[in-house]
Order: sequence, then structure tokens, then C-alpha cells
Amino acid sequence: MASEYSVFRIHGRIRLIFEGEVVMSVSDKSEALLKMTDIEKSFPGVKALNKVSLNVRAGSVHALMGENGAGKSTLMKCLFGVYRKDSGHIYLDGREVDFRNSKEALENGVAMVHQELNQALKRNVMDNMWLGRFPRVSKYLPFTSESKMYQKTSEIFSDLGINVNPRTVMNKLSVSKRQMVEIAKAVSYNSKIIVFDEPTSSLTDTEAQRLFEIIDMLKKRGCGIIYISHKMEEIKRISDDITIMRDGTWIATKPASELSTEDIIKLMVGRELTSRYPKKENKLGKTSLEVNNLSGMYSKLSDVTFSARSGEILGIAGLDGSGRTELLETVYGIAAKKSGTVRLYGNEIVNSGAKKAVSNGFALLTEERRANGIFGILNIRENTTVSSLKRYKSGPFLNKRKMKDVTDWAIKSMHIKTPSQETKIGTLSGGNQQKVIFGRWLLTEPEVLLLDEPTRGIDVGAKYEIYELIIKMAKEGKTVIMVSSEMPELLGVCDRIIVMSGGKLSGEVDPETATQEEIMALAAKFA
Repeated sequence: MASEYSVFRIHGRIRLIFEGEVVMSVSDKSEALLKMTDIEKSFPGVKALNKVSLNVRAGSVHALMGENGAGKSTLMKCLFGVYRKDSGHIYLDGREVDFRNSKEALENGVAMVHQELNQALKRNVMDNMWLGRFPRVSKYLPFTSESKMYQKTSEIFSDLGINVNPRTVMNKLSVSKRQMVEIAKAVSYNSKIIVFDEPTSSLTDTEAQRLFEIIDMLKKRGCGIIYISHKMEEIKRISDDITIMRDGTWIATKPASELSTEDIIKLMVGRELTSRYPKKENKLGKTSLEVNNLSGMYSKLSDVTFSARSGEILGIAGLDGSGRTELLETVYGIAAKKSGTVRLYGNEIVNSGAKKAVSNGFALLTEERRANGIFGILNIRENTTVSSLKRYKSGPFLNKRKMKDVTDWAIKSMHIKTPSQETKIGTLSGGNQQKVIFGRWLLTEPEVLLLDEPTRGIDVGAKYEIYELIIKMAKEGKTVIMVSSEMPELLGVCDRIIVMSGGKLSGEVDPETATQEEIMALAAKFA
């Protein structure tokens, strides 16, 4: 009798049997590679997850969406072993798992690329890639092989199209390059499931396109991708399935092809947003800020001149590395200037550091809120009042009542979702952390507010609230300077946009008439 092949479906995999031997085993794309059922998680004073379920098919991109504080990151941390779930079940490739830590998750084929990067910045790239699992010279010798490390890193980078020298120290790389290293690290584990948490938040358009190509490659290898993002355009572009959460609960799971952008927003926020951007009610006053021939001492910022008016929202566009952040930091005084002047209402201002800048009426909201914006071990009240402590002095002591009152005001006016003022800010979602920082700077009563990527990693509902805050500040006569990598955001919120390229000012456009193509052309002028 001729030998025959037999096909079996076991635990979400298709196995091809020939003469009693398994000759092929592949993931069945119709079955869930990952199943999370009835997951619950509580923290003191708040139930973060309430019977949430998620099924991810092999070879698919499953978008996980919801407002900040909806529970997306908490759910993924339960999967990754950062948090221990209170109840529920997790199945990976048909086998129930309950990882005690991230190391165990990685070893079992689950990797996560976090939005907030946590890297050893004084170590080089390949050290960060292989930390905790350094390749040895041989299995008999307990010595690290640097040549193997370099070779393996180079091979992975070549496969993914990442142009980074493995021996470069991490703090010498831009945020976007560091993000690509983290993505490469996740891929290096040959993971079955990879979670991407806002992966394009600090990537250029070219880098984002490369990321999508990497994701397509991983899909073909049978990998299941969980993709967390607030960028509607890219969600619709790359997702196969979409799960939407709200207030720690599951709302809906549908094929991406069946959901419009409007459908997604309505499911996320529980209401319709008639517009992505609020109506601008600010009126432009007289010239307030004048920057003349500004050049950086240690940056490529060169001979930048511009002005802004009270009540104006001035946008700054440009590609990664164009000098946008350097411009804000030099105006603020935390980056040394080589030459040039800064004037506020005709008076020359010398911002020699953050403290002096605040006293001169300037505030800076930084791009990397976790690294440079928040004090993670302090509570919300302490984070809110830290930049205006002099106002709460009563003799040699701080007036706790005043601090509590202004924090209550900030929580209410910023719509911060938190159990109490005593909550550690590090436990809040990214959007709520950003609102706390906004509240902090408003309490300093600045004349000029410098915003570096103010909505990075924030959901569409919270973005709308941030836009309202920005417009409200402009309406009150403040001058707002806003850097953003999202051109629709600049066009929708700003009164005027200047464009940076190669450390120089390359042009100015009117948001009412400008196109994204026009802005991109100016952004590439000196690049």
C-alpha cells in the first residue's frame, strides 16, 4: 500500500504527517495564535481591566485601540509579565501561559516594543541588543564573544534595512534610531507574538514606511502582530483586525475593512467627534517673541530668524534631525547658543537655563515626557506644583492646602483621569501624564509656551482636549510655539507654520492654503 500524508490541526497549528513523522508544522491562520480571555486587573482605587478578551491570528496585524487610560498598555503588560493578572486565561499557540516576568515572556516567544524607551544609554547598540543573553566564545567558556555579537547584530540590521553601526553608543543616536534598535531587538528573539506600542511616534515617514515593510515580512513568517497606535491612517493601512477598548472594558472586535475612521473614533470615545480639530477662537495681537540670527553652540542650528505674536499658535515643521527640537531648547536656554538674540515684547531675554527661562515667562514641554518631563516616583500633586513652589511658601514651609487646591484645579480643567492626587504619575497613561505637565506649566503663568510633540502617543479624544487647551492658552494672549511631526495636526491647529531643514529656516506657509506636499518640499530643502 502506498504511503499517505495525513493532515492534523492541533492547538492552532497545521501538522503534516508522513509515515508517522511530522514533516511540516505551520500556524493555522484561521486559528488564534494568542487567546486572552476574561482578563482582570485592579490597582488601588481603580479597576484597570474588566473581563477583557483578545484573539490574535498568526500572520496578521491586530490593532488594539482606545483612548489613553482605556487599558491597552495594562492588558499588554499582563501578557508580557510586567503585571500579574488578577484573573483570566492566556493561551499561546494552544498552551496556557502566565509569565512571571518579561524575561520569561521573551524566552517563550512574546516580545514588546515599548513606546517609552528603556535602554542603557551609555552602552553601545549591540550591548543593548544582547543584554542578558550575550553570545559566548563557546559553550565551554563563560566569556562574551564581541565578534559574534557584532556579526549577529549586523545580520539582523541588514535583514531589516536598519542603517546603524552596532558599536555606536546609544546616547549618540536620535530617538527614532533608538526606536529602530528596539524593534530589531524584538525581532531577534524569533518571537511568535510582537507587541508594537506606538512604534511610529518618533519615526520619520521613511522610517515608518520601513517599519511597515518589516511588519509585512513578519506576517509572512507567521508572526502575530499586536499594534497599538492612535494614528488612524496607519491603522487602516496595515491592520487586518481591530479591537477597541474603553474604560478598561472590551467594546468591539471587527475586521479592519469593515470600520471607517469615524466608526473607530465613535467606538473609542463613546461619542461622535464632529471635527478632528476644535474651532480656533484665538485672536492675534502684537509681536511678542522675536528670535534673530539664532545659532547653536553644539548643534547645527544656524542663523534662524522668526517672530510670533501674542495669541498666535506658530507651528514648526520639518524632518527628523532638522533642528526643530534644538531651536526650542536654544530659545529656552537649556541648549547653549553660539550667537543671536531672543526678545520678548522688545526686551532682550537671556535664558541661561530652565530656572531663568521660567522666571522670564517661558515654559517648555519636552518631547520625551518620561525621560525629561515627569518625575515618575512622585505623585500628581508634586508633579503639578514642582515648577511653581515659590507660590506655595508660607514662611519656611510649603502650604499643602494651596498645593492641593491648585492640583484639584489642574485635574478638573485638564480632565486628568486619576484615582487621587496621591497617585504616582508613573502609573498614569501617557495622555494623562501629558495633561499633568500642561497643568504644571500653566501654573507658572508663562508668556511663551514651547511645545515639542505635545500629542505624541496620545489618543484622538485626548488629542482633541490638548488642542482645546492650546487654543485656550492662545485665546488668553499666550504665544504658543508648537513642534509636530504630524502635518495634518499643524495644518489643523496652527495660525502659521515655519519649516526647518538642516538646522536652517527653509520657509513659511499659511495653513489655510498650504499642502502637505509643499511643506515636505521645504523640509527637504537643506536636508
